[in-house]
Amino acid sequence: MAVLGGYCEGNSSIAQAWVQQGFQPCFFFTLVPAVLLSVCLLLGALQYACYVRFGRAMEPKYIPRSHLYRGQVLLSLLLALQPFGGLLWQAAGTGRLYGYMLLHACLWALSWGCAITLLQLEHTRVLAHDRTRGHGTVLLLFWALAFAAENLTLACWRSPLWWWGLEDTNQKVQFGFWLLRYICTFMLFILGMKAPGLPRKPYMLLVNEEERDVENSQPLLPDAGRTSSTWKDFRRKLRLLVPYMWPRGNHLLQGLVLFCMALMGLERAINVFVPIYYKNIGSTGFVSNLRTFLWVWVQQFTNRQVQVQLFAHLHGLSLRWHLGRRTGEVLRSVDRGTSSINSLLSYIVFSIIPTIADIIIGIVYFTSVFSAWFGLIIFVCMSLYLTLTIFITEWRTKYRRDMNTRDNEAKSRAVDSLLNFETVKYYNAESYEVNRFNDAIIKYQVSEWKVSASLGLLNQTQNLVIGLGLLAGSLLCAYFVTENKLQVGDFVLFGTYIIQLYTPLNWFGTYYRMIQNSFVDMENMFELFNEEQEVKDAVNAGDLRLVAGQIEFENVHFSYVDGKEILQDVSFSVMPGQTLALVGPSGSGKSTIIRLLFRFYDVRGGCIRIDGQDISQVKQASLRAHIGVVPQDTVLFNDTIANNIRYGRILATDQEVQEAAQAADIHDRILSFPDGYNSQVGERGLKLSGGEKQRVAIARTILKGPHIILLDEATSALDTETERNIQASLAKVCTHRTTVVVAHRLSTVVGADQILVLKDGRIVERGRHEELLQKGGVYASMWLQQQAGDEGQSKEHCTEKPPSSKKGP
Repeated sequence: MAVLGGYCEGNSSIAQAWVQQGFQPCFFFTLVPAVLLSVCLLLGALQYACYVRFGRAMEPKYIPRSHLYRGQVLLSLLLALQPFGGLLWQAAGTGRLYGYMLLHACLWALSWGCAITLLQLEHTRVLAHDRTRGHGTVLLLFWALAFAAENLTLACWRSPLWWWGLEDTNQKVQFGFWLLRYICTFMLFILGMKAPGLPRKPYMLLVNEEERDVENSQPLLPDAGRTSSTWKDFRRKLRLLVPYMWPRGNHLLQGLVLFCMALMGLERAINVFVPIYYKNIGSTGFVSNLRTFLWVWVQQFTNRQVQVQLFAHLHGLSLRWHLGRRTGEVLRSVDRGTSSINSLLSYIVFSIIPTIADIIIGIVYFTSVFSAWFGLIIFVCMSLYLTLTIFITEWRTKYRRDMNTRDNEAKSRAVDSLLNFETVKYYNAESYEVNRFNDAIIKYQVSEWKVSASLGLLNQTQNLVIGLGLLAGSLLCAYFVTENKLQVGDFVLFGTYIIQLYTPLNWFGTYYRMIQNSFVDMENMFELFNEEQEVKDAVNAGDLRLVAGQIEFENVHFSYVDGKEILQDVSFSVMPGQTLALVGPSGSGKSTIIRLLFRFYDVRGGCIRIDGQDISQVKQASLRAHIGVVPQDTVLFNDTIANNIRYGRILATDQEVQEAAQAADIHDRILSFPDGYNSQVGERGLKLSGGEKQRVAIARTILKGPHIILLDEATSALDTETERNIQASLAKVCTHRTTVVVAHRLSTVVGADQILVLKDGRIVERGRHEELLQKGGVYASMWLQQQAGDEGQSKEHCTEKPPSSKKGP
């Protein structure tokens, strides 16, 4: 029969924490289960209350049936029952039990019972709006603490009060129990990171069809709803980044990269001897500053290359993509992405790699010079630190994504509002736009607060782990000094070295977080790089050999979206030097023909030829070099008038620019401006009138000197008098050139060599003006309607009289 002794063995006090080169078992086995139970009960009760109030039961079909989850439950049950097995062996083996053993068994069993309850709770219920995946913080913290406690017992390796000596059967059995706990807690910690008992995707995305559609779609720029790790597709991202780190074709910068790497290695070597030879500490700062200064050139090269390549890629995307883009959002993504690449390369090359090297060197040094216990403490602390850092950083990634999305929305809203300020003024919507921008800023600041709050939690966790590691190492070092195994100078050396070691470890969390932030900031940029060009040059495509300028459409079919054809079996031919007019109601496909001829899109069926050459088989640049376009809405760059005209041919001289302006009949008007050809036209050319912008566009086209000219309703938005003047200028431009005109007013195309009447994507009539009038069909009806409308306006204008004045009485 077992005899119950005092609370502690040998009538010792629980206040004696460290005795005989180790923790007193009474103190240790009282503290550990008390801490575990406190964490599980207090935080677990809060989690349970949240799940009860705000959660919902998972549908059975979404609950994973995993053997690993059953393993989690079985391991937890085994750990909960293990202390009672120890009690039975203690009672049968020695015949004496102590109070701390009974308390340990009860508290230990209660804490693991609580953990099993939380595990079952997360397996069957979910928070209503939870978009994360994985176990909650309470369980992960509990498992981490339980595993850390088993590692902490290793500090008592030399104590005769513990079982490490394996001197008798009792010690061997107790060692077996410890080994069982160590393996079980380690497996639970690893399984906890995998979370086999939870759905593979966030539960709410599985059950909500609308959100699932959003998740599976590929928008222009991704939103914050993504929950995948930023390390996904790491190899693809790395392949994109490595070329920017190694400047190809620039031997000077390549040598600079190698030199910076050598300086980094020298810096690490100096750091090893800093605590020992304290006088050399200034050398580290000098080497580090020199390496930072030289690396600036490599950073500038990287930044320039990324921005230029992305800018070129965006210009290579299709018109369809540009029509759907949000300029502010795209520009913001480019800014964040390019700056994050510099940060990412710098952190990986000069922060993460050196920090890992410092940690490994520190572990080897402490193990060889001091004791294996110091190396063990550093290893355990580092492992726990890195595990918690990685887990919390991955968890808070969603907040960073959401903040980026809100930032994009705010900047995009501001840019859209400023670009359309005229519309804002027309409808007195200033306060509305300000309120919308204010709402966007508030949403951004809410997301920003979540990022800051989660960062505070991460920093506190890191400081706690580092503080505990420092405390354990310092106490152990002080103990060795009292035992005359180390000298006081060794304690000073230890303090200096351990601080230098934990400083990079402390920064390691910051580096990892910054790398995560850089990956998140780069995601939008990677999405832009991944946008495929819709219109591409064919393999081995040659240049367009323009001889005369004949245009042929043969059975052309085209649709912007599947299921709705814009052009259906369109065929026509324009002989060199002739003018073809396209007329018809809105939506009939007139402007689409212009876009297809300029190859903004590729046809879905049929063929388009110029001088017998299929335009899909020639280079786009050579095709567009022979075509000039005067659009309906001319948008100018915010530059001088001279540079806007010179855009037609960049290398044109000032004299050639003025000759083109004279041909477009705008030269005299430009000279009347105070700054003449150096006058700024403003954003999108808003300082010029509609007629002046159109004449600048005509002058630009004249300067280009194309063989084929496309006029897309170039005068439909102008008044009658201005239209007639510009029509005269256009007539000069189109002389002896193949011309395709999209016309709104039929009076402007009466002299065309051929008129095509389109309706619902088909050519319903074709011929000259007189022929179409004689047919009395669609064209004749449109002509009569426009003539009647013009006569009515003219009559109304002629019969207007000033208001009569009445005399007083």
